[in-house]
Amino acid sequence: MGQISSRDRDNRQLQRIIDHAFEYFTAHNGKDYLTFQELYTAILLVYNDVNKYFPGPHYDPPTREQVQEMLKTFDTNQNGLLDRSEFNLFVKKFTANVASRISKNILIFSILAPGLAVFTKRATEKVPGVGPVVCKVPSAVYASLITTVIAVVGKVNGNS
Repeated sequence: MGQISSRDRDNRQLQRIIDHAFEYFTAHNGKDYLTFQELYTAILLVYNDVNKYFPGPHYDPPTREQVQEMLKTFDTNQNGLLDRSEFNLFVKKFTANVASRISKNILIFSILAPGLAVFTKRATEKVPGVGPVVCKVPSAVYASLITTVIAVVGKVNGNS
């Protein structure tokens, strides 16, 4: 039995968020499409959920103008409304960069940062004057400190 990848899990979670937003409005309007106002509000709901459920920095939703412009592209029948499949493609286009940043952050903070922490702790334990202090710090605390430093440096440099 194969393992489900983090990306597959993220894609399924994103699809649930998209479906929930679409169904919320179609249940209230009784139709199987979204008007521009419903579309924009649905996009805000999607970004709110993405910011709640996925690790990393806050992701800003697109502006009304960006949504209006993209509506022209994804409204395949040009009726000013988006059906489920159009909405699905629309949201995935807007969130594509978010998904790649989420995957990058998961890799950094779950694998690379702890690995770097273990390596740097071992290296600094041998440094005169600093080594005895580093030896006394529990590895979990040291890993948390290194991960925090990486997060702060990434935020300052605009990488996350």
